[in-house]
Amino acid sequence: MIYVDADACPVKSECETVGTRHKVKVAIVSNGGLRPSQNPFVETVIVPEGPDVADMWIADRAIKGDVVITNDIPLAAKCVEAGAQVLKHNGEFLTQANIGNVLATRDLMADLRAADPFRQGGGKGYTKADRSRFLDALERALRKAKTEGPGS
Repeated sequence: MIYVDADACPVKSECETVGTRHKVKVAIVSNGGLRPSQNPFVETVIVPEGPDVADMWIADRAIKGDVVITNDIPLAAKCVEAGAQVLKHNGEFLTQANIGNVLATRDLMADLRAADPFRQGGGKGYTKADRSRFLDALERALRKAKTEGPGS
């Protein structure tokens, strides 16, 4: 299964395309505003409004053999702990080996932003290279998931 944290996700269609090619179910999870796919491999999951409701829905279901697509670091940490493979939108894998550092960096950056509320920008745009890296990483993750199997 591929779980997509779909709010502000730039790679929903790529997940659908690759999931369909591999005949893997894809859950597109958000709290609304998305047009449901007619693809039989894609389930559009609309969760109630509220902070982190979509994240909790995914975290409660992700297991070894699943692939989770998110840029939300706390969600990623929960899914890594559950044994799922986690990919950011730019193709970066989040793993047991790097999730601690990524969480620490996230917390540090939040503290820096809080200390300087007038700071502007800081984010970079999503590029074709990011999309290409993501597609390659998703292919690798699905091949690995097939060999591991669910819950193995």
